[in-house]
Amino acid sequence: MRRLVVISGKSKIIAIFAATVFSLTSIHLAAKAHIASLQREQEQFERSAMQRPSALTQDTQSGPRHPAAQLLASPATVDQKVTAPKIQTIQSTAVPAAIDHSASAAPAPKRQIIISIADRQLAVIDHGQVLKTYPIAVGARGTPSPNGDFVIVNHAKDPIYRGGDMEIPPGKDNPLGTRWMGLSLKGYGIHGTNVQSSVGKAVSHGCFRMRKQDVEELYALAQVGDTVLVRRERDAMIAKVFTAPSATQPAVTLAASTSSEVPAAAAPVTATVGSTEQ
Repeated sequence: MRRLVVISGKSKIIAIFAATVFSLTSIHLAAKAHIASLQREQEQFERSAMQRPSALTQDTQSGPRHPAAQLLASPATVDQKVTAPKIQTIQSTAVPAAIDHSASAAPAPKRQIIISIADRQLAVIDHGQVLKTYPIAVGARGTPSPNGDFVIVNHAKDPIYRGGDMEIPPGKDNPLGTRWMGLSLKGYGIHGTNVQSSVGKAVSHGCFRMRKQDVEELYALAQVGDTVLVRRERDAMIAKVFTAPSATQPAVTLAASTSSEVPAAAAPVTATVGSTEQ
Protein backbone atom coordinates (compact mmCIF):
# COMPACT_ATOMS: atom_id res chain seq x y z
CA MET A 1 0.00 0.00 0.00
CA ARG A 2 2.81 2.42 0.84
CA ARG A 3 4.46 1.60 -2.48
CA LEU A 4 1.35 2.67 -4.38
CA VAL A 5 1.26 5.99 -2.56
CA VAL A 6 4.90 6.69 -3.44
CA ILE A 7 4.27 5.85 -7.10
CA SER A 8 1.24 8.07 -7.12
CA GLY A 9 3.29 10.99 -5.69
CA LYS A 10 6.00 10.53 -8.33
CA SER A 11 3.39 10.54 -11.07
CA LYS A 12 2.12 13.93 -9.85
CA ILE A 13 5.59 15.36 -9.83
CA ILE A 14 6.20 14.07 -13.34
CA ALA A 15 2.90 15.46 -14.53
CA ILE A 16 3.64 18.88 -13.01
CA PHE A 17 7.09 18.87 -14.51
CA ALA A 18 5.71 17.88 -17.89
CA ALA A 19 3.06 20.56 -17.68
CA THR A 20 5.71 23.13 -16.72
CA VAL A 21 7.93 22.07 -19.60
CA PHE A 22 4.99 22.20 -21.99
CA SER A 23 4.01 25.64 -20.73
CA LEU A 24 7.54 26.98 -21.07
CA THR A 25 7.82 25.48 -24.52
CA SER A 26 4.55 27.09 -25.53
CA ILE A 27 5.68 30.44 -24.16
CA HIS A 28 8.98 30.09 -25.97
CA LEU A 29 7.27 29.21 -29.24
CA ALA A 30 4.78 32.06 -28.84
CA ALA A 31 7.61 34.50 -28.13
CA LYS A 32 9.56 33.20 -31.10
CA ALA A 33 6.49 33.58 -33.32
CA HIS A 34 5.95 37.12 -32.04
CA ILE A 35 9.57 38.00 -32.69
CA ALA A 36 9.30 36.61 -36.20
CA SER A 37 6.15 38.65 -36.75
CA LEU A 38 7.93 41.79 -35.53
CA GLN A 39 10.84 41.06 -37.83
CA ARG A 40 8.47 40.69 -40.80
CA GLU A 41 6.80 43.99 -39.92
CA GLN A 42 10.20 45.66 -39.62
CA GLU A 43 11.22 44.32 -43.05
CA GLN A 44 7.96 45.52 -44.58
CA PHE A 45 8.45 48.94 -43.01
CA GLU A 46 12.00 49.16 -44.35
CA ARG A 47 10.86 48.13 -47.83
CA SER A 48 8.08 50.69 -47.79
CA ALA A 49 10.54 53.35 -46.54
CA MET A 50 12.88 52.50 -49.41
CA GLN A 51 10.03 52.73 -51.91
CA ARG A 52 8.62 55.97 -50.49
CA PRO A 53 11.03 58.45 -52.23
CA SER A 54 10.18 57.08 -55.66
CA ALA A 55 6.47 57.35 -54.89
CA LEU A 56 7.04 60.93 -53.76
CA THR A 57 8.91 61.66 -56.95
CA GLN A 58 6.06 60.21 -59.01
CA ASP A 59 3.58 62.33 -57.09
CA THR A 60 5.73 65.39 -57.68
CA GLN A 61 5.95 64.67 -61.39
CA SER A 62 2.28 63.97 -61.82
CA GLY A 63 1.20 66.89 -59.62
CA PRO A 64 0.11 67.00 -55.98
CA ARG A 65 -2.99 64.99 -55.24
CA HIS A 66 -3.63 65.76 -51.61
CA PRO A 67 -5.62 68.97 -51.09
CA ALA A 68 -2.98 70.38 -48.75
CA ALA A 69 -0.24 69.58 -51.27
CA GLN A 70 -2.33 71.19 -54.01
CA LEU A 71 -2.70 74.26 -51.87
CA LEU A 72 1.02 74.65 -51.31
CA ALA A 73 2.06 73.75 -54.85
CA SER A 74 -0.52 75.68 -56.85
CA PRO A 75 -2.82 78.08 -54.96
CA ALA A 76 -4.83 78.78 -58.10
CA THR A 77 -5.94 75.15 -58.46
CA VAL A 78 -7.13 74.51 -54.90
CA ASP A 79 -10.55 72.91 -54.73
CA GLN A 80 -12.84 75.49 -53.17
CA LYS A 81 -14.84 72.72 -51.46
CA VAL A 82 -11.96 71.91 -49.09
CA THR A 83 -12.96 73.58 -45.86
CA ALA A 84 -11.03 71.59 -43.26
CA PRO A 85 -9.64 73.92 -40.57
CA LYS A 86 -6.12 72.58 -41.11
CA ILE A 87 -6.22 73.41 -44.82
CA GLN A 88 -7.60 76.85 -44.07
CA THR A 89 -4.74 77.49 -41.68
CA ILE A 90 -2.21 76.50 -44.36
CA GLN A 91 -3.98 78.73 -46.86
CA SER A 92 -3.88 81.74 -44.59
CA THR A 93 -0.17 81.36 -43.86
CA ALA A 94 1.20 80.09 -47.17
CA VAL A 95 -0.90 81.94 -49.76
CA PRO A 96 -0.81 85.76 -49.64
CA ALA A 97 -3.92 87.74 -50.31
CA ALA A 98 -4.45 88.92 -53.87
CA ILE A 99 -2.96 92.35 -54.57
CA ASP A 100 -4.78 94.86 -56.72
CA HIS A 101 -2.30 96.07 -59.31
CA SER A 102 -4.76 98.28 -61.16
CA ALA A 103 -3.38 101.47 -59.64
CA SER A 104 0.30 100.60 -59.94
CA ALA A 105 -0.13 99.18 -63.45
CA ALA A 106 -1.40 102.49 -64.80
CA PRO A 107 1.42 104.26 -66.68
CA ALA A 108 2.76 107.42 -65.15
CA PRO A 109 1.54 110.53 -66.99
CA LYS A 110 4.14 111.77 -69.49
CA ARG A 111 5.06 115.38 -70.03
CA GLN A 112 3.87 117.08 -73.18
CA ILE A 113 5.66 119.63 -75.32
CA ILE A 114 3.62 122.37 -77.00
CA ILE A 115 5.15 124.28 -79.92
CA SER A 116 3.61 127.45 -81.31
CA ILE A 117 5.05 128.23 -84.73
CA ALA A 118 3.33 131.63 -84.71
CA ASP A 119 4.86 132.57 -81.34
CA ARG A 120 8.16 130.76 -82.07
CA GLN A 121 8.06 129.29 -78.59
CA LEU A 122 8.09 125.87 -76.99
CA ALA A 123 6.41 125.01 -73.68
CA VAL A 124 6.81 121.98 -71.41
CA ILE A 125 3.53 120.92 -69.79
CA ASP A 126 3.58 118.79 -66.63
CA HIS A 127 0.26 117.69 -65.03
CA GLY A 128 -1.61 120.48 -66.83
CA GLN A 129 0.79 123.21 -65.69
CA VAL A 130 3.32 125.05 -67.83
CA LEU A 131 6.68 123.99 -66.43
CA LYS A 132 8.94 126.06 -68.70
CA THR A 133 8.84 128.00 -71.97
CA TYR A 134 11.72 128.50 -74.42
CA PRO A 135 12.27 130.58 -77.55
CA ILE A 136 12.87 128.53 -80.69
CA ALA A 137 13.69 128.92 -84.35
CA VAL A 138 11.08 127.52 -86.74
CA GLY A 139 11.01 126.67 -90.43
CA ALA A 140 11.49 129.33 -93.06
CA ARG A 141 8.73 130.11 -95.56
CA GLY A 142 10.21 127.79 -98.18
CA THR A 143 10.92 125.01 -95.66
CA PRO A 144 8.08 125.26 -93.12
CA SER A 145 7.93 123.29 -89.89
CA PRO A 146 5.37 120.46 -89.82
CA ASN A 147 2.00 120.96 -88.15
CA GLY A 148 0.37 118.21 -86.08
CA ASP A 149 0.87 115.80 -83.20
CA PHE A 150 4.09 113.83 -82.92
CA VAL A 151 6.08 111.71 -80.49
CA ILE A 152 9.70 111.86 -79.39
CA VAL A 153 11.17 108.63 -80.74
CA ASN A 154 14.86 109.01 -79.88
CA HIS A 155 17.40 111.01 -77.89
CA ALA A 156 21.00 111.74 -78.76
CA LYS A 157 23.80 113.61 -77.00
CA ASP A 158 26.44 115.19 -79.23
CA PRO A 159 24.86 113.82 -82.42
CA ILE A 160 26.70 113.29 -85.68
CA TYR A 161 24.94 115.23 -88.43
CA ARG A 162 24.34 113.56 -91.77
CA GLY A 163 22.77 115.33 -94.73
CA GLY A 164 23.13 113.76 -98.15
CA ASP A 165 26.78 112.82 -98.58
CA MET A 166 27.91 115.22 -95.88
CA GLU A 167 28.67 114.08 -92.34
CA ILE A 168 29.66 116.46 -89.54
CA PRO A 169 30.99 115.15 -86.22
CA PRO A 170 30.04 116.71 -82.87
CA GLY A 171 31.55 120.14 -82.35
CA LYS A 172 31.09 123.83 -83.00
CA ASP A 173 30.31 123.31 -86.70
CA ASN A 174 27.55 120.75 -86.13
CA PRO A 175 24.18 122.29 -87.14
CA LEU A 176 22.37 120.07 -84.58
CA GLY A 177 24.30 121.47 -81.62
CA THR A 178 24.80 119.26 -78.57
CA ARG A 179 21.38 117.61 -78.30
CA TRP A 180 18.85 115.96 -80.62
CA MET A 181 15.28 114.85 -79.87
CA GLY A 182 13.88 113.13 -82.94
CA LEU A 183 10.17 113.30 -83.78
CA SER A 184 8.04 110.55 -85.27
CA LEU A 185 8.16 112.46 -88.57
CA LYS A 186 11.42 111.30 -90.15
CA GLY A 187 14.11 113.95 -90.48
CA TYR A 188 12.45 116.40 -88.08
CA GLY A 189 13.35 117.06 -84.49
CA ILE A 190 14.10 119.49 -81.69
CA HIS A 191 17.81 120.24 -81.45
CA GLY A 192 20.51 122.76 -80.71
CA THR A 193 22.25 124.92 -83.29
CA ASN A 194 25.65 126.23 -84.22
CA VAL A 195 24.06 129.62 -84.98
CA GLN A 196 22.69 130.84 -81.67
CA SER A 197 21.42 134.10 -83.18
CA SER A 198 18.96 132.19 -85.37
CA VAL A 199 16.79 131.28 -82.36
CA GLY A 200 13.54 133.27 -82.39
CA LYS A 201 13.44 133.48 -86.18
CA ALA A 202 11.81 131.56 -89.03
CA VAL A 203 15.03 130.39 -90.66
CA SER A 204 15.32 126.60 -90.17
CA HIS A 205 14.73 123.84 -92.69
CA GLY A 206 11.71 122.62 -90.69
CA CYS A 207 13.26 121.55 -87.39
CA PHE A 208 12.99 123.44 -84.13
CA ARG A 209 16.27 124.99 -83.02
CA MET A 210 17.06 125.97 -79.43
CA ARG A 211 19.92 127.70 -77.66
CA LYS A 212 22.58 125.40 -76.20
CA GLN A 213 21.61 125.88 -72.55
CA ASP A 214 17.88 125.61 -73.31
CA VAL A 215 18.12 122.45 -75.43
CA GLU A 216 20.28 120.71 -72.82
CA GLU A 217 17.74 121.62 -70.13
CA LEU A 218 14.84 120.38 -72.27
CA TYR A 219 16.76 117.18 -73.03
CA ALA A 220 16.86 116.47 -69.26
CA LEU A 221 13.11 117.15 -68.91
CA ALA A 222 11.78 115.29 -71.96
CA GLN A 223 11.96 111.57 -72.64
CA VAL A 224 11.25 109.09 -75.38
CA GLY A 225 7.47 108.64 -75.69
CA ASP A 226 6.53 112.22 -74.79
CA THR A 227 4.04 113.83 -77.18
CA VAL A 228 4.88 116.99 -79.10
CA LEU A 229 1.90 119.07 -80.25
CA VAL A 230 2.85 121.54 -82.99
CA ARG A 231 0.38 124.24 -84.01
CA ARG A 232 0.91 126.64 -86.91
CA GLU A 233 -2.13 128.77 -86.02
CA ARG A 234 -3.01 130.27 -82.67
CA ASP A 235 -5.92 128.21 -81.35
CA ALA A 236 -7.46 128.30 -77.86
CA MET A 237 -4.85 125.93 -76.44
CA ILE A 238 -1.93 127.95 -77.80
CA ALA A 239 -3.49 131.17 -76.49
CA LYS A 240 -3.88 129.68 -73.02
CA VAL A 241 -0.30 128.37 -72.91
CA PHE A 242 1.64 131.31 -74.31
CA THR A 243 -0.45 134.39 -73.43
CA ALA A 244 -0.65 134.45 -69.62
CA PRO A 245 2.53 134.88 -67.55
CA SER A 246 3.87 131.50 -66.42
CA ALA A 247 3.62 132.41 -62.70
CA THR A 248 -0.16 132.94 -62.92
CA GLN A 249 -0.89 130.61 -65.78
CA PRO A 250 -4.09 128.51 -65.40
CA ALA A 251 -4.12 124.76 -65.79
CA VAL A 252 -4.04 123.69 -69.40
CA THR A 253 -6.38 120.98 -70.67
CA LEU A 254 -4.77 119.43 -73.71
CA ALA A 255 -6.57 117.66 -76.52
CA ALA A 256 -5.71 113.99 -76.83
CA SER A 257 -2.95 113.44 -79.34
CA THR A 258 -4.11 111.89 -82.60
CA SER A 259 -0.72 110.46 -83.46
CA SER A 260 0.11 106.92 -82.45
CA GLU A 261 3.10 106.41 -80.23
CA VAL A 262 6.10 105.04 -82.06
CA PRO A 263 8.04 102.66 -79.80
CA ALA A 264 11.73 103.42 -80.07
CA ALA A 265 14.74 102.95 -77.86
CA ALA A 266 16.79 105.93 -76.80
CA ALA A 267 19.70 106.63 -79.13
CA PRO A 268 23.26 106.01 -77.94
CA VAL A 269 25.34 108.81 -76.45
CA THR A 270 26.73 109.70 -79.91
CA ALA A 271 24.34 108.98 -82.77
CA THR A 272 24.32 109.74 -86.47
CA VAL A 273 21.22 111.78 -87.22
CA GLY A 274 19.72 112.50 -90.61
CA SER A 275 17.95 115.86 -90.45
CA THR A 276 16.34 118.45 -92.69
CA GLU A 277 18.78 121.02 -91.28
CA GLN A 278 21.72 122.14 -93.39
